[in-house]
Amino acid sequence: MSDLAPTTGGATAKTDGDNRYKAVQQKLKTLGTTMDMASNDLEVLLRGMRTNAQRSEGLAVDIANAELDRKFIEMTNQVSVALGGAAVEVKKLHETAQEVSGLAHDTRRTHARLYEGLDDLRSSRPERTPKPGFFAR
Repeated sequence: MSDLAPTTGGATAKTDGDNRYKAVQQKLKTLGTTMDMASNDLEVLLRGMRTNAQRSEGLAVDIANAELDRKFIEMTNQVSVALGGAAVEVKKLHETAQEVSGLAHDTRRTHARLYEGLDDLRSSRPERTPKPGFFAR
């Protein structure tokens, strides 16, 4: 039986229309953190799948050495091959999760570099800022 169970403790990013600086920063932070956690979970899954594939292969050899029915050897080999194939796909998913995590962290830093000063300026003055497009009329 697998030790894997769905988790509900992961952070979720709101997908509302709040595009204020601090809200965007928080959403990017949440995305990066969640993808880091997913990457770690996928790495653990990948190791387990590879271990189980090797164990299945060894079990197939043991079954063959015990001279059991050929169908049991074939079924055990098929499990080993299936786990190996699934591990390859999990590795791709793990690499993608790492890439998304890195991009989220990079985007957060770039967003901060471009807009933090503007947010500080707008947040520190007592007057309200006109809505976008106000001066374009």
